[in-house]
Amino acid sequence: MTERKSKPGHRPRSFQLATLATLATLATLAALAGCSQIPAYQRPPAPVPQQFIDNAADTQATALPDWQAYFTDPALHALIEAALANNRDMRIALARVEEARALAGVARADRFPTLEAQADASRTRTPADLTGTGVARTTSRYDLGVGLTAFELDFWGRVAALNEAARAQYLASDEAARSFRVSLVGDVAGNWFQLGALAGQTRLASDTLTTREDSLALIRKRRDAGLATDLDVLAAESLVESVRAQWADLKRQRTQAENALRLLTGMTAPIPGTAEMPDQTALAELAPGLPSDVLLRRPDVRAAEQRLIASNAQIGVARAAFFPRIALTGNFGTASSALSGLFDAGSQAWLFQPVLTLPLFDGGRNRANLEVAEARKVQAVADYEKTIQQAFREVADALAARTTYAEQLSAQEANLRVTRARLERVKAREQAGIASYLEVLDANRDAFSIEQARITSRLQWLSAQVTLYKALGGGA
Repeated sequence: MTERKSKPGHRPRSFQLATLATLATLATLAALAGCSQIPAYQRPPAPVPQQFIDNAADTQATALPDWQAYFTDPALHALIEAALANNRDMRIALARVEEARALAGVARADRFPTLEAQADASRTRTPADLTGTGVARTTSRYDLGVGLTAFELDFWGRVAALNEAARAQYLASDEAARSFRVSLVGDVAGNWFQLGALAGQTRLASDTLTTREDSLALIRKRRDAGLATDLDVLAAESLVESVRAQWADLKRQRTQAENALRLLTGMTAPIPGTAEMPDQTALAELAPGLPSDVLLRRPDVRAAEQRLIASNAQIGVARAAFFPRIALTGNFGTASSALSGLFDAGSQAWLFQPVLTLPLFDGGRNRANLEVAEARKVQAVADYEKTIQQAFREVADALAARTTYAEQLSAQEANLRVTRARLERVKAREQAGIASYLEVLDANRDAFSIEQARITSRLQWLSAQVTLYKALGGGA
């Protein structure tokens, strides 16, 4: 038999088949490279009615203004700005956002190869009885190059899913910080209004105490003149001491409210000594009849949705574990037995090491991890829906509170006018000798109680406005 020679430039058939198989494999891997295992995300429908019920009117609401426009008191503006800049919990929340952003950057970096400059030197001595020549030998090796270590080819989207999950967690942390910011603004405003209410009640108690002490002195003089009895004096003394006790309690509450406000502002802003509650025109008015889709702008709802997106991406990570993983390790540079020979001709050295990992048997670990990821997504969906429902209730409660507290305040003011008129008439009757002084004290007691209740109702109305601001997402 004569040997058949290949023509110049002709490749053997086996080589051609191997080349075609390699190209087909690369084409298949390239096609699979676009296959992501992340399930398509769809926002769950909001499980709440389409419209809030507000008996005041049925018009559509305009967008909620930011806090600078919603709260118009300049003194309150200064306190809120101090709180946003110096509150320690706010700093912690912002630091957590930065932490999540950095972690998202780490996950994103895994999608790109990492190149490293590598330099290595070694000297090895081999004993004589191991060299085969009977002579001890010392060898040297010097390496210099650029290396790629275990870069994963993300054919099935595992790294992309990890990146998507980390990004969603970062956005969830950012929304959580926004939610805390809204709460902080509302807490400062609520404490400021409470401080104003306590200041008003303290002044009322102080003025009432002065008036009742003057009345007690007058009653004592009338008793000495035989125009009043010891019972009248005891009743007047009781009223004085009851107001004195309330005045002391209000001073304690006011001091505690100031301390709470100082803590919210980071102990940096001075607390104005003349806190006043604003009237009903000092807050931006919101039209009732809000559509429920405003809830989707709340930071806590958006944070819950980002957590849902992260859990959806984790399903992609778990699914990708069922497929092979290909990692590339390589190095290109020079190597020599002498340091001076690193750049000589012929010193070029390289390494290319692809590693294919194919799961064969894991005792059901990958299946269990996928079931865990799917169960956590179900939890995230329920958490998202619960957050929306809770937000709906908070807004509905705040709308109802705003309306009813306004009605209650109006009734309290009307009642106060009636009580003051009654007090004046009882005083006139007592001076004419028709009524006893006990009737005057009783009417005085009622007027003081109703005045205190009116201040409380006004605070409740303002608190409802603050709660509504927070429930609507604070202008987010």
